[in-house]
Amino acid sequence: MTAGPHPSEDSDPGAALLRPVRPLNAFENTVERLLQTIRLGVLAPGESLPPERELATRLGVSRDTVREAIKSLAEAGYLVSRRGRYGGTFLADELPAPRTADVELRRADIDDALRLREILEVGAARMAAERTLDAAQREALRSRLIDVRGADPADYRRLDSRLHLAIAEAAGVPSLVPLVAQNRMRLNELLDCIPLLGRNIAHSDEQHEAIVAAILAGDVDTAAQTMAAHVWGSAALLHGFLD
Repeated sequence: MTAGPHPSEDSDPGAALLRPVRPLNAFENTVERLLQTIRLGVLAPGESLPPERELATRLGVSRDTVREAIKSLAEAGYLVSRRGRYGGTFLADELPAPRTADVELRRADIDDALRLREILEVGAARMAAERTLDAAQREALRSRLIDVRGADPADYRRLDSRLHLAIAEAAGVPSLVPLVAQNRMRLNELLDCIPLLGRNIAHSDEQHEAIVAAILAGDVDTAAQTMAAHVWGSAALLHGFLD
């Protein structure tokens, strides 16, 4: 297929979607923006994406971030890269079906799980950082962090959940832990419907490390703010793939 000229931003229906992203989750929000243009039909099957340089400018991110997002979506089956004179990145002729299994997906349900997660887990990180943790509690956080950083992809969700539950336990409110656990089950059902993206896992690992470090240092604001950014990153991917 020959790639034709791209329309100007004023006439391009994707211009409103390909707008600057949140800097704290640049990769995840870039994936979300690209998925929105795909799932809303702004791009037709086989049609080419704008060049990387143009996408980077529109989204306010680096070309490396755009390249990583495109690579991840190609691995997930949404995009195809072609070389040669008429090469570029194209929307796949047939898009993968969401792996929804028996999960009933509605935007209201996704939002409910994500907003509850923000309330519970940002609060847990803040309260954990406010406390003076004993040696066992500090070691539990470090151990869970090490486990998830070295996790096999097939075991990532389980070990990720264990780390977040350890943070809830460190908050020192016993009734909080079952609430976080219940919502994590809902969240994992949703996350199991989307592909694991290597770049997102690496970013999550960085955020996990920053959250645990802030809790151990008693840095309340950083613990809460980094957990909030972590939650928003997951939200961006879920809405991008499932809405």
